[in-house]
Amino acid sequence: MNIIIVGCGKVGSTIAEHLHDEGHSIVVVDRRADKLETLSNKIDIMTVEGNGATNSILNEAGIENCDLLIAVTSLDEVNLYCCLIAKKAGAKNTIARVRNPEYAEDIHIVKDDLGLSLCINPELTAANEISRLIRYPGAIEINRFTKGGVELYKLKIPEKSKLDGKLIKDINVKDKSNFQICVIERDDDVYIPSGDFMLKSLDKIYILSKPADAMKMFKVFDINVEKGRTAILVGGGKIAVYLAKFLISSNISVKIVEMNAERCEELSDIVPNATILCGDGLDKEFLLEEGLATVDSFASLTGLDEENIILSLYAASVSNAKIITKINKLSFDNIISKMDIGSVIEPKYITSEYIIQYVRAMQNSLSSNVESVYKIVGGQVEALEFSVKEESFITGIKLQELELKDNLLVASISRNGNLIIPSGSDTIEVGDSVIIVTTHKKLRDLTDIVRN
Repeated sequence: MNIIIVGCGKVGSTIAEHLHDEGHSIVVVDRRADKLETLSNKIDIMTVEGNGATNSILNEAGIENCDLLIAVTSLDEVNLYCCLIAKKAGAKNTIARVRNPEYAEDIHIVKDDLGLSLCINPELTAANEISRLIRYPGAIEINRFTKGGVELYKLKIPEKSKLDGKLIKDINVKDKSNFQICVIERDDDVYIPSGDFMLKSLDKIYILSKPADAMKMFKVFDINVEKGRTAILVGGGKIAVYLAKFLISSNISVKIVEMNAERCEELSDIVPNATILCGDGLDKEFLLEEGLATVDSFASLTGLDEENIILSLYAASVSNAKIITKINKLSFDNIISKMDIGSVIEPKYITSEYIIQYVRAMQNSLSSNVESVYKIVGGQVEALEFSVKEESFITGIKLQELELKDNLLVASISRNGNLIIPSGSDTIEVGDSVIIVTTHKKLRDLTDIVRN
């Protein structure tokens, strides 16, 4: 596909890299030549220097042959205007990043008039992810699938767990009927396990389950299921605002710590039901006085990654709180993953994931649609949800009779609202929602699960 990205900041660069890896033709537009040069030295893409909200620059970028334009500049108004111009100039689809909460609430009213195919708010999306993690404190990560009504939970098996040394196939069949172990992360190794795989304490595991069965599944793996009632958020930015509103609506008491006195005044008006604390989040005594040692959830949401990491490490050392850490730079994710900083939230990565999901959906075949796609374990594994639209050479055939690719698992089949954890005798039928977990990248169609 021919894709134009307007804006070469953190989000734009991340999206460009991921879509380039997906095999698309990418043109990035930005006023800043230095940013464009840095990105073009990193990946083989075309760049255009200039204002992406003008017809002349969009023409130079190839707007007449553009399948998708993505506007992710720092200004919402520019992004919306850019999409309007692009649609008038011939772009088939447009996506805008809109961060202002006031715009986000009203965007649906003018979406069609602006020619918007999709509107993304990274901060709102990140806040939604965090709120779900706080509702399930035992989960490190949660990915939700749209059609199948299931979620993929990342858990860590506790030390001295009763499952240490146990084979997956030996987990009680009654307990196992409502979930599927999809991926095991052990040290630097990643496994898509069979029933003969032996679990160990401290393994990080990805498990597929319906939300209604999640608590039961957590108990099987000795994971804490108690829902918290208090939360401290350090940093009073957009994510904190959205998150505070989500948590307060769930009857969770929220404190927001913010250094800037003027911003504290604003927060008092925006989230009146939260307690706004004007102070330094790096002041240990201040945090302890405000209840850090006994709080149920703690999220470090400042604009500095280093500060967030230090805050989360400290919180983990003095409390049993559910820890959330916002990270903007992905450069050292292999090091960060080894730190005790709880669940890591990367807003620009989440945004990129949503856009890749949309692009994959644009490429849907007649026989099956990609409804959801998540890159997990640092992008080493993909979890994809396919909606089966028509018969093909894999429908109606027992899974054991299909020559499936190595390192690929048919994780679940959802049929008429029922979740099937498939065995070799199960089949894929028209109307099913099927979740595939694999190390193979860029699956476009469900038929890609078989060997060539």
